[in-house]
Amino acid sequence: MTYWYPGVRWMIEVLKEIFPQSPVALGGTYASLCPEHAAALGADLLVRDRREPEAPYPAMDLYGSPSYGVVMTSFGCPFSCRYCASNILWPKYRRRELGDVLREIDFQAGLGAGDFAFYDDALLLDKENFFYPLCREIMARYGGGLRLHTPNGLHVRQIDETCARVLYENNFKTIRLSLESIDPKVARDGSGKVARGEYAAAVKNLLSAGYGSKDCETYILAGLPGQDLDSVKETIRFVWENGGTPKLAEFSPIPGTPHFEEAAAKLPELREEPLLQNNSVYCSYFSRDITPETLQELKDMARHKEYSG
Repeated sequence: MTYWYPGVRWMIEVLKEIFPQSPVALGGTYASLCPEHAAALGADLLVRDRREPEAPYPAMDLYGSPSYGVVMTSFGCPFSCRYCASNILWPKYRRRELGDVLREIDFQAGLGAGDFAFYDDALLLDKENFFYPLCREIMARYGGGLRLHTPNGLHVRQIDETCARVLYENNFKTIRLSLESIDPKVARDGSGKVARGEYAAAVKNLLSAGYGSKDCETYILAGLPGQDLDSVKETIRFVWENGGTPKLAEFSPIPGTPHFEEAAAKLPELREEPLLQNNSVYCSYFSRDITPETLQELKDMARHKEYSG
């Protein structure tokens, strides 16, 4: 999250006060996407590139007894969407070894974690050779005792009947679907990941597997530079009509992406102030592409089916 840098600045000040002899290194998403801005916060070392962590898994033990765990089975994404920075942060897509992922899950489950969120950008890619074996191993070890979640959005094209059944039978409780838009232009900007028929089929498969309509929450982008807002309304209606539940995703201009450049051409201050890149701030108050009133109308349509008619 590039726009929460005040917390980073405060933490650097605290660390320097408590450990005055120790150098402070700053890395991660903020340092990678806004290096010039990050360099001014007072850290002794700025790490701009993204490297796979040398530690085998996150130090969740420092939380004591966490009720949740986090997992990434892969780094990067094979797609190149114009609004996404995944290819900037991880230029090369790589899948981790199955054994490494399982050890990470075992470690966190051993601390008491019962809910696990998968933060992959492409969790279902090559699902027969990785995702399905992963699910079988988790089920063999925990017998459905873990609750699994996919907050980052699943590639709809991958959800056939078998995949939907695997998700349901392996206790995936949170399903997020990546549709973005049925507008052909927006779909192209999103690497053409899904067509209308593929989305309808995926939701049908999920419903047949045992999920309800409320479980099939579907991300719809709003506030993109130059976006036809009527197409957002059409996409919301399309999701409702096909048995899914719309979930509006307000556009966040991310430095380094093509859509950021388009947004910054209209609002140059984006280049200087990361706080303006916050989607709730940008879309609601500073975007030249959507008004607060229209944004609220879209939110109402997404939250209440009767408003979309």
